[in-house]
Amino acid sequence: MTVRIFNKLLRYYYYTLGILMNLGIERSMYPCLSRLHSGLVAVFLVLLSINSVHSALADNTTEFTVANGALSLGAPDGWKRVQPRSRIVETEFAIEPIKPGDQPGRMTSMGAGGSVEANIARWFGQFSQPDGSATKDKAALKILHIAGCKITLIDVSGTFKDMPGGPFAGGQSIDRPDYRMMAAIIETTDKGNYFIKFYGPATTVEASSKGFQKMIEGMVTTN
Repeated sequence: MTVRIFNKLLRYYYYTLGILMNLGIERSMYPCLSRLHSGLVAVFLVLLSINSVHSALADNTTEFTVANGALSLGAPDGWKRVQPRSRIVETEFAIEPIKPGDQPGRMTSMGAGGSVEANIARWFGQFSQPDGSATKDKAALKILHIAGCKITLIDVSGTFKDMPGGPFAGGQSIDRPDYRMMAAIIETTDKGNYFIKFYGPATTVEASSKGFQKMIEGMVTTN
């Protein structure tokens, strides 16, 4: 937008200059016009730098909302916002892996139906334990109350049954050992439930575990 504004100013400048030339502008006015031209160029450079900064901030923003924009959260620094793989996912971030060769971490945000208990059971079912024990017995649950919402936090580890194409794509699953998921179920009073999941290699999730916790605890209303 700033470049378009400058282009309009420049067109007006040359339009006015053409009129003055046709009227026989005095040579003594040339230095003034030269300074005006230099000033316009300086304004353009300033506007261009401001536009570049705004574009960079827009590309790197970690702020996102849930509940139709009613609640705002800030993802940890360094997380990259990407195009969601699935239409049902509202917001998605990619997280660089800690170990070279590992899969990147993934965080998704979406609204969904079903009870809190049913969704937690489904998430536990996506993990298996090397020793054959029940995943639910090794998972951690915590209840918070933030911004007028009840939030259930889940922390679970094990071998993750990954479905890269999504649960409805009909593709084969891939077992990924030593994975971890941190998730939050946000229960709103009038907009349903929202689910935020952060999963990936255990080392990658561990490195951002405090950032994820801070993101959830820092959730605020937007009105």
